[in-house]
Amino acid sequence: MTEVLTPQDAEERVSLQQYAEKAYLDYSMYVILDRALPHLGDGLKPVQRRIVYAMSELGLKASAKYKKSARTVGDVIGKFHPHGDSASYEAMVLMAQPFSYRYTLIDGQGNWGSPDDPKSFAAMRYTESRLTKYSEVLLSELGQGTVDWVPNFDGTLEEPSVLPARVPNVLLNGTTGIAVGMATDIPPHNLREVVNATIHLLENPKATLEDLCGFIQGPDMPTEAEIITPKADIHKMYQTGRGSLRMRAVWDKEDGDVVVTALPHQVSGAKILEQIASQMQAKKLPMVADLRDESDHENPTRLVVVPKSNRVDVEAMMNHLFATTDLEKTYRVNLNMIGIDGRPQVKSLDKILGEWLSFRQVTVRRRLQHRLEKVNQRLERLAALMIVFLNVDEVIHIIRTEDHPKPVLIERFDLTEAQAEYILETKLRQLARLEEMKIREEQEALEKERENLEKTLDSARRLKTLVKKELQAVADEFGDERRSPIIERGEAQAFNELDLLSNDPVTVVLSEKGWIRSAKGHDIDPAALNYKSGDGFKFAVRGKSNQNVILLDSTGRSYAMAAHTLPSARGQGEPVTGRLNAPSGAVFEGALMGDNEERVLVASDAGYGFVAKLGDLYTKNKSGKALLTLPKGGQVMPPIAVTDPANDLLAAISNEGRLLVFPLTELPELARGKGNKIMNIPSARVQAREEFMISVQVISAGQQLVVYSGKRHTTLKASDLDHYRGERGRRGNKLPRGFQKVDSVAIKD
Repeated sequence: MTEVLTPQDAEERVSLQQYAEKAYLDYSMYVILDRALPHLGDGLKPVQRRIVYAMSELGLKASAKYKKSARTVGDVIGKFHPHGDSASYEAMVLMAQPFSYRYTLIDGQGNWGSPDDPKSFAAMRYTESRLTKYSEVLLSELGQGTVDWVPNFDGTLEEPSVLPARVPNVLLNGTTGIAVGMATDIPPHNLREVVNATIHLLENPKATLEDLCGFIQGPDMPTEAEIITPKADIHKMYQTGRGSLRMRAVWDKEDGDVVVTALPHQVSGAKILEQIASQMQAKKLPMVADLRDESDHENPTRLVVVPKSNRVDVEAMMNHLFATTDLEKTYRVNLNMIGIDGRPQVKSLDKILGEWLSFRQVTVRRRLQHRLEKVNQRLERLAALMIVFLNVDEVIHIIRTEDHPKPVLIERFDLTEAQAEYILETKLRQLARLEEMKIREEQEALEKERENLEKTLDSARRLKTLVKKELQAVADEFGDERRSPIIERGEAQAFNELDLLSNDPVTVVLSEKGWIRSAKGHDIDPAALNYKSGDGFKFAVRGKSNQNVILLDSTGRSYAMAAHTLPSARGQGEPVTGRLNAPSGAVFEGALMGDNEERVLVASDAGYGFVAKLGDLYTKNKSGKALLTLPKGGQVMPPIAVTDPANDLLAAISNEGRLLVFPLTELPELARGKGNKIMNIPSARVQAREEFMISVQVISAGQQLVVYSGKRHTTLKASDLDHYRGERGRRGNKLPRGFQKVDSVAIKD
């Protein structure tokens, strides 16, 4: 059976897609406009506004007695905010916490949470509350025709659409909120700074953002911790309405201990101690001996970090803690709010203050207009009272004798409808109190007030002056000094693994068969250590326990191992091949230790080489890094540490007994490669292993070169070496007769 739709049914039916889109859009707009974002005018979200208004309706002003918070929450959710009581109470608690709000709106009695745990507040049936004196800044002009009123959720009551704030509260207390597709994160600011900037903009409508930033240094959190964001970044944040803010704890040294006295906004001291303690347990803070929380009523924040000794670099330690704990925290800034046009928008600082001034001037104008109407109404009534006073017998006679006295009174005394109505409503007992002098005094005062009101309403300049005076009055009454100093600091750096290690002297020893170990100290004799049968000492290198050991193999590849991870020299070590993936058949030709910026000479016996930084030899790869390119037939020579690359000499000796000496600066500094020619040796002779470099040495000032040949040796002083000086890449001169078959070469100090 086919369903027949009437035209009315067809109109009521919509597709599921259209319905879902509309429903989601309606919900999104509701969350944005009526829940998550603050209004630029009073800086409050709807729930906050309703709480403050409900408390004022309950008479809970700053001078009133405290009332149970449950009473307020009941009124809020029953009359204005049909949501959960716990959500409303949490919003209320936030406005009462001096560590959350820069200028609190609610004065709480009882447990309202602590900086360590803001959500540790007592249930609403236990706590009591009333409004603070500062809340008058939002409420004092409420009943004076300043704002529009809208029906509450069930239409039985009316509530203000916005409160007539006398200062830009949206910047003073800040807020955070998450809507649908947008969020807001407005940091608190200092009242005096904001008022001064607002007054400047009022007097100079063309003031630039730079001018306003001269008054508003930056956000001002309800904590004494430092804001370390650079001024340029803060300026950009105010320009775009988006950015980030970094805060750092304040600390000082007391008797060698570090004492933290102020934490970033909404950071828990207990959590900080937990973060530091977990690092200590993980052995990532070996320089810290103890932690204490000495916070009390007099010192709300006092965290003590005890270094292990007075040799600990406290600045470096604190930099590490700033980088790895909440002692330094970053806050997102997103100046998103509902403007006076009713639309959400991310606004720059000058736009916020400019729009708020427009809102304030409209509010003040409405207040003055409302007062003028009241004054005119009162003057009209006073004129009627004067007529009654002067003609009391006649007025009474008309009221007693006439069936319809109102038109008679209007005609007789030339009254308005309202005046006649007022005379008829006046009680007899009031007539006895009517005195001509009192009426005339009140009339004079009101006429003077009306004149002033009309002048102010007719003059934009007078209106601005009034707004300025009222702004200044609020700043004088509630203003205070900046709490969060703005100090530019460098970026905190966490310790890496090597920074946390001790820098004890060690000697790393490698055996002929590739077994490696590390001995404490530099005064050990590596050759005297115990080796496996058939194995023996090959080479050793001295350094620090927090440095890397750089190895160079016979294929020209370099490898790195952390010295502190090597086995102790008390045993026989472990094979290097267990840690590194060297090519098959490769043997290790040398080892180096030192800082990354130290220089090292790398060469092949084919007569080529270059100078490299020790850091260029480092690699995390177990398979090593291709460092030295070997010419055909060439072999790797042990790398040599360079102490003074600008003044050292290079001495190269071939197996034919030739010696060439030239300044080390003639060799290039490379990160990898074949290098430049050190000594001129024909490649064919190298490939046939007929001629090659047998030794290459670096000679510093004051050192001598000792050449060994069989049982004989000769020492070449600086003056002797001049005979062998030449340009890089030459053949070199022959050594004296009897020393042309060189066995080994050494450097002597």
